[in-house]
Amino acid sequence: MSFAVWLGFFVAACIIAVSPGSGAVLSMSHGLSYGLRRASTTILGLQTGLLLIFFIAGAGVGSLLMASEVAFNVVKTVGALYLIYLGLSQWRAKVAIGAQQAQLEVVVPSPRKRFLTGFLTNATNPKGIIFMVAVLPQFITQGAPLLPQLLILAATMCAIDLVVMHGYAFLASSMQRFFRDPRAVRQQNRVFGGLLMGVGAALFFVKRGAAAT
Repeated sequence: MSFAVWLGFFVAACIIAVSPGSGAVLSMSHGLSYGLRRASTTILGLQTGLLLIFFIAGAGVGSLLMASEVAFNVVKTVGALYLIYLGLSQWRAKVAIGAQQAQLEVVVPSPRKRFLTGFLTNATNPKGIIFMVAVLPQFITQGAPLLPQLLILAATMCAIDLVVMHGYAFLASSMQRFFRDPRAVRQQNRVFGGLLMGVGAALFFVKRGAAAT
């Protein structure tokens, strides 16, 4: 792999990572609700899911998925329903208030649950698979060993996404002081819950042919 090819992938990965999506919404939501440190667990889950679909596409399984209408629709439906479920859970999240209304307590999911939420958010996203299948082959040098190239591209992609998602979470966590009031917290939950449900609903309209456009 030449430096020019790697640089092209670096630029493409930066653009994709910065583009708003379910991962960005989840990172901001958890950053605002639980703080940057706890959101890091969610972001690690996002990266694990990203690696999964990366190697699925790299191994050619993604191409088979794109070729099968039934398989693609199953993945699309599962991903969409999962995001809608996350959004609905966020929308209905309860806020515990202290006896004197002075302390606001947000119920924090366990690290395992936060990690799994991040993992499933990316792993069940058919748009991620579409992108990988459509774009990844353009940065693979034919005739060269495949695995070293995939490892380099995967490390580059995850490093970029890790930084960007932490940036989203940090920006959101820096606004926590503005969300101490119970009404503000409920409003925040509904905004991010609505965004996640919106992204999930949009996945129902994703077509297999979108990768070619």
